Amino acid sequence: MASMIGRTLGHYRIEAKLGEGGMGVVYRALDTRLQRLAAIKVLPEGMVTPERRQRFVHEARAASALNHPNIVHIYDIDQIDGLDFIAMEYVTGQTLAERISRKALTLSETLKYATQVADALAKAHGAGIVHRDLKPANIMIGEDGRVKLLDFGLAKLVEPESGDELMATRTEPAEELRTEEGSIAGTVAYMSPEQAEGRKVDARSDIFSFGLVLYEMVTGRRAFEGATKLATLSAILHQEPKPVSQSAANVPGELEKIIARCLRKDLERRAQHMADVKLALEELKDDSESGKLAEARPNDSGEATRLRPAVTSELKLGRSKWRWMAAAATAATLAAITVSAIHF
Repeated sequence: MASMIGRTLGHYRIEAKLGEGGMGVVYRALDTRLQRLAAIKVLPEGMVTPERRQRFVHEARAASALNHPNIVHIYDIDQIDGLDFIAMEYVTGQTLAERISRKALTLSETLKYATQVADALAKAHGAGIVHRDLKPANIMIGEDGRVKLLDFGLAKLVEPESGDELMATRTEPAEELRTEEGSIAGTVAYMSPEQAEGRKVDARSDIFSFGLVLYEMVTGRRAFEGATKLATLSAILHQEPKPVSQSAANVPGELEKIIARCLRKDLERRAQHMADVKLALEELKDDSESGKLAEARPNDSGEATRLRPAVTSELKLGRSKWRWMAAAATAATLAAITVSAIHF
């Protein structure tokens, strides 16, 4: 594609390239009509197929149907001079993938961002939309700390099946799930087991992917990562991730349980609704901010450790116990001295 910098699409003047992926190239642009910045996603010329155009339009429609502070706003979708593009909210900041950079986030950061992502997904699921490509690279963290969920290019508008309150649907046939590069649509490391196998997909698939993202936030490493995509898929289908507590000693047991519930391979045993996951995270966040969860403090080696409430209570009880025993011993000694004095 010829350089787009300086080119005008309708009333959007392209200023700089922000990035690119399988579904298009993203630019920063100035909306000359409203005098505000916008992000423009353009389908590359020469790579437009009916399937790509359909996904492109689908992303715009899916995201525009969701009015939520943690979901990127869609301004417009159009085709000019043969170029298909989506104009959307421009968010300054960095992706969660860049923020993690193989280093775990603090508990405060994890809960701050995770509750917002969970809220956005709960909104999407409530509208009958499954994202299907949730990953750190699709989560933008603004300079104000607000999270924006991006890229609904693989989102599925689901239809309720008889007696299925989770509004389940089946994925497209395998041949439709494969891109021109021959890879399965979506990102392998963040797929749910049922998505990886092309089985029935519903909101619980996003919950599994959310669990993978949450795992990476607190440990700084992916839950499943093989030498090849096939090895990673095999691990997702047949292995259990390394326990969070073995990779991050400062994670509260309550948060580890939430992650474990999200990552259960059995759909019936997995967390069933994102709204419930969001509520559990919000309660944990409230406990953390109120001091019910002890803050991390450096140990002798300089590494951060975190005392859970139960441990903190035990320590306080232990100190009280020793003070009581010391006082009792002192009283007994004084009594013995007094008795000896009287006898003398």
